[in-house]
Amino acid sequence: MADTPKAAPQSPKPSEPTARELRRSAARARREARALERQAGRDRRRAERGEVRRFTRHSRRRRAVVIGIVTSFSALLAGVIAVTFSPLMSLATIDVTGTQRLDAAEVTAALDEHLGTPLAFVADSAIGDDLAQFALIRSYSTEIVPPNTLIVRIVERAPIGAVEAPAGLELVDAAGVVVETVDAVPEGLPLIQLASGEAGERAFASVADVLISIPREVAARVETVTATTRDDVTFELRGSGHVVMWGDAERSAQKARVLDAAIAATDQGTRWVYDVSAPDSLVVRDANG
Repeated sequence: MADTPKAAPQSPKPSEPTARELRRSAARARREARALERQAGRDRRRAERGEVRRFTRHSRRRRAVVIGIVTSFSALLAGVIAVTFSPLMSLATIDVTGTQRLDAAEVTAALDEHLGTPLAFVADSAIGDDLAQFALIRSYSTEIVPPNTLIVRIVERAPIGAVEAPAGLELVDAAGVVVETVDAVPEGLPLIQLASGEAGERAFASVADVLISIPREVAARVETVTATTRDDVTFELRGSGHVVMWGDAERSAQKARVLDAAIAATDQGTRWVYDVSAPDSLVVRDANG
């Protein structure tokens, strides 16, 4: 008789959690959640305290830097003010240079009111106002030399010729300013002969342009110079009596070369008229013809 097969053993079924176990599990979960929450709170507070400490350190450093800058600037400003107003940095010496016709001592005396002024407050415009009384001053420049010296460099007006006036012969510069009154025309300067009135004033401007543009060696030979219009300046050469029709001030260097060549090529026993007003077309004729 065949054996009857035995049934396979069955695994025991897991038991269902009881209500107590469920409560315990829930309580444990709550405790763990509270622990995590407390830990998160501690971590957050720790991070906040670290952030506050970092911010506080940064603020202290920034405040220290700002205080240091303000203190340094204040000290520097105080030093500058102290030096600026110190008697050691006040004007004590005025040196005037460049004067020839002017008396340097007289110019210096006119600036004495600035002595004792802090160098930083010595105004160039105020110096100019004091120098305006000297007609012979064409221009000036100033230089402050610490600790207490002011140098005033004078450029005087240079006469270009002499004009006849009721009081005598007046030496005038290119602007027509009277530099000096003399009894005779100084050597090396021409006598300027012009019509009176507005026409003479216009002619003088043309003469002045020519006299300051011609080469020095030519100017030294000019004895008299005349003009009636802007472009008909004419002068007579000293010693020879030659007449030079110069025209206006344009191309003066070329006119001077043409004049020198014409004088060299002509008989100096004769008095000539040299017309170099158009230097490309020189005209020479006998002054007595």
